[in-house]
Amino acid sequence: MKKAYLGVDIGSISTKGVVIDESSNILSDSYLWTLGNPLQAVKNVLNEISQKLDKSYTIVNSGTTGSARRLIGTALGSRVIKNEISAHAIGTLSIVPDVQTILEIGGQDSKIILINNGVIMDYAMNTICAAGTGSFLSSQAKRLDLELEDFAEIALTSENPAKIAARCTVFAESDLVHKAQIGHSKADIVAGLCRAIVLNYLNNVGKGKQIKSPVVFQGGVSKNAAVVKEFEKELKVPVYVDPDGHLMGALGAAVLCKAVKEETPFDFNLTDINFETKGIECSNCPNNCEIICVYKNKNLLDAWGNKCEKGAQKLHSL
Repeated sequence: MKKAYLGVDIGSISTKGVVIDESSNILSDSYLWTLGNPLQAVKNVLNEISQKLDKSYTIVNSGTTGSARRLIGTALGSRVIKNEISAHAIGTLSIVPDVQTILEIGGQDSKIILINNGVIMDYAMNTICAAGTGSFLSSQAKRLDLELEDFAEIALTSENPAKIAARCTVFAESDLVHKAQIGHSKADIVAGLCRAIVLNYLNNVGKGKQIKSPVVFQGGVSKNAAVVKEFEKELKVPVYVDPDGHLMGALGAAVLCKAVKEETPFDFNLTDINFETKGIECSNCPNNCEIICVYKNKNLLDAWGNKCEKGAQKLHSL
């Protein structure tokens, strides 16, 4: 039997899954949109991974990360449930062992991770405003009647990027309209947006942080060559983008599984099991906790959200 490990990263915009061997080589992967339904998204990812995976491998452990990591980890019976910072760092270190700075810009949030000799020393996240994220770029692409995939190619033709105020999505959209009205070319506006994302990130997420090389850029926005170019211009160091950079969280979760001694063989038939969630409000005390319940074939599998033992009493009464 050849052992393999599954990692799943469930984000608000996309869900990623990878299967690795004992040398951390990626055997199979999938990247699909979450579409507001993490349970179904994971089922779709697992189906795609299963079809690509060499049948001589057996998954002996699974791990989850991302915004829905506990929900999906509970549903899949995962041994590893880790936050995004740890997972992204571990995944990146498995590919770039000497990395010192990880820049990550996702669909709705962004983060920076500082590493020294393989140890996380500091990090910061921006989850308050969508300005400077993938969803911000996507909305501006629609406003400009452009495909997001064409952004980089168009931006790289500009010799005079427009100055776009991207500290806030509302201000950025207003500024973008103004720049178009006074005659800036579409290429200059797109280049200005790419530059604004970088300045927004460095002035907010990276503020006060000592960014050291090697620098690795990941997340969906890292696929935009114009944004990469602007990061290199501002940081004055090379910025490395791995072809699998969008999978780093899932890869990290899979790598962490290798350290778990007790094996829990994974059965892809789980995708045929009916998982569902239900939110209830506990009124047994003034906290009025919102408890999230996870059901497997209508049987309560796990629940969380209660802040005292009265929440547990509420669950027993269901």
